[in-house]
Formats: sequence, structure tokens, C-alpha cells
Amino acid sequence: MKFYTVLFAFSLFSFPFLCNGQASNPNAHCENKKFDKKVKQLLSFTIPVIDVDELKAEQDSVYIFDAREPEEYKTSHIKGAKYIGYNDFDPTRLGDLPKDAKIVVYCSVGYRSEKVGNKLKELGYENVQNLYGSLFEWVNRGYPVVDDNNKETNEVHTYNKKWSQWVDENKAKKTW
Repeated sequence: MKFYTVLFAFSLFSFPFLCNGQASNPNAHCENKKFDKKVKQLLSFTIPVIDVDELKAEQDSVYIFDAREPEEYKTSHIKGAKYIGYNDFDPTRLGDLPKDAKIVVYCSVGYRSEKVGNKLKELGYENVQNLYGSLFEWVNRGYPVVDDNNKETNEVHTYNKKWSQWVDENKAKKTW
């Protein structure tokens, strides 16, 4: 009986942390508090999150995939990121990527990339993370993006005018 009491108490304490992916990375945040609140509302935290600064520090040692639409990716993306898509998600774009490879998926704010991250998990990929705040937070922190020709650009496709509010206009030229 004592074992079950301890197990029950542990599950009550742990459940909120397990359901909120933030517990896997308490440093993940967006610098704009309103944007941070919006991201928290959008995500279900079914995929562990990684903070933008953490990805920047290990950018060259992880596989990065962009889960936006082709036009968004062509406008700008994180250097080294490969297009995987959202509406036209195609797992063959992963090539022969090992199932234990460290993968980071992003989109504009993190919603679409979380969905794609779940698909990757279903395909057996074991180490998938969602970039918290995604490309918008990446740009808001002043990190560079490149265009379809791999040239640095300050242009960001913000999906539409409504979503463009989450990109600091001093950091990027917004298009939609």
C-alpha cells in the first residue's frame, strides 16, 4: 500500500511537468512576453522544445528541418536547414538519416513544427526537438537567416499580416 501511495504522490507532482514540455527545457522562452504567452497557448508540448540560443550553439552538429511551406522556406530559413514541409510533408526528404540522429524542427512559431515532430516520432526518430518560438524567435534574437541561394537576408516570410506582429520590425523585413 505504501508503494502505491508514493507512486500516486509522485504522479500528481510529475504530471504537470510531463505534460508541459517546458519541464524538459526550462530555459526555452521568447523574449517578447506576449509572444511567449502566445507560443505557450499554441503548443501542446508533445515534442521536447529547444531554446533558440541552444540551437545556435549547436547549429552545426544537429539536423535542422523547416516545416513551413516552400515559399516561406525560399524567402529565408536557418542556415543548414533542409525543407521538410508541412502540407506536403514527405519523409523521403529525410534521406537515410539515422533514427537516433538529433533533429530540430521549426516553422514560424512552433505549431506546425510540433505536428511534424510528432510525425517524425511516429516514424521512429528518437531524438526530435521543436524550436521554441521557431523562426520568428530566431530572427527576433538577431540570428541570421539565408535565402534560397544560401545568401544572408533580412527578409522573413511571416505567413500573413496577422502573424507578422510577432516579428520585431527592427530585426527583419516582413513579407507574406
